[in-house]
Amino acid sequence: MQKKQITPGEIRQCISNILQFIGEDVNREGLQDTPDRVLRSYTELFSGYNIDLEEIFRAKFADVQSFSDVILLRDIEFTSMCEHHMLPFEGSVDIAYLPNSLVLGVSKLARIVDCFSKRLQIQEKMTSQIGNAIQDFLSPQGVAVRVRAKHYCMVMRGVQKKRSVMETYHYTGSFLQDKASFLNLLF
Repeated sequence: MQKKQITPGEIRQCISNILQFIGEDVNREGLQDTPDRVLRSYTELFSGYNIDLEEIFRAKFADVQSFSDVILLRDIEFTSMCEHHMLPFEGSVDIAYLPNSLVLGVSKLARIVDCFSKRLQIQEKMTSQIGNAIQDFLSPQGVAVRVRAKHYCMVMRGVQKKRSVMETYHYTGSFLQDKASFLNLLF
């Protein structure tokens, strides 16, 4: 059975319905264009579903003069959306990998983060997706990923802990046997 494609008009109507549900007047000046603005912002916020990972990984370089030490890119900023409450979480990603014979263009590591952060998900899933994508496409000796994030589902509602930061880690290959080496690079 073919899945029904939802139209932009149907999305606008859903946003209008939500505004009415919370008690707003959808005809007041400040809200007249809100369904359109939300539609455009969702297109941007969830653009990761349309990013082609294979295209990102085409920027691999083999002429690295036998470079075989750790490559680390720190503090890659991101914003994502929690799949449980559709509220943002934001923070930074640190990625390290130990190349076999190929290295990736440095900006491509940030694009990988964008690919997975611009989706509905949980932080744990995003962390492993980033690490596994690098492992699968680049075949390094190992990958290590740390994600640190503030979750607005904890800040704005529920327990309301404004300063809490969640950290998640994912390791592959050589970093699985030596997690301390990644942590030593970070601290």
